[in-house]
Amino acid sequence: MMKTLALYGLTLAFFFLSGTHSATITFTNNYPNTIWPGSLTVDQKPQLSNTGFDPPASLVEINIATDGGKDYYDVSLVDGFNLPVLVATQGGTGDCQTSTCPANVNAVCPTKLQVKGSDGSVIACKSACTAFNEPQYCCTGTNNTPATCLPTNYSKIFEDQCPQAYSYAYDDQNNTFTCSGGPNYAITLCP
Repeated sequence: MMKTLALYGLTLAFFFLSGTHSATITFTNNYPNTIWPGSLTVDQKPQLSNTGFDPPASLVEINIATDGGKDYYDVSLVDGFNLPVLVATQGGTGDCQTSTCPANVNAVCPTKLQVKGSDGSVIACKSACTAFNEPQYCCTGTNNTPATCLPTNYSKIFEDQCPQAYSYAYDDQNNTFTCSGGPNYAITLCP
């Protein structure tokens, strides 16, 4: 199972803007196997080119503001789910809530979205966009606005399991969090 899971390893996307603020990001891995996190920078190029950037993967997205302004962060299941994850701020000012997906979405993943390991167990759950590549699931074409891209039965499964996580492209109103004043971040895999 470890070899298969490594292919779908947790991908962490970090979007940094130029400026003087930096943040320390601490990882705690409570999963019993090694996880190789990845990162994307503002130019959207991975540091490591072939190490698990393919969906489905639970994502932590952090947009670090310049000069200690307002950071934006979330847990995203838009590309699917593979492991429970939590991101918490350390320090900072303002709302600074924890964003988390503590549930095992794989346990309730619909058959059409399942990714199975060599032993037949569900090791990841695709998003409907990844599975079907249709505009109503991917928020593309005529479905590319908040008014026309609505939750689907599939995204609601992710939302029900992880209400603090971003479950489809325009699910950002209640699931994107902010923190000002230059916080650091603690990311926990399998909280």
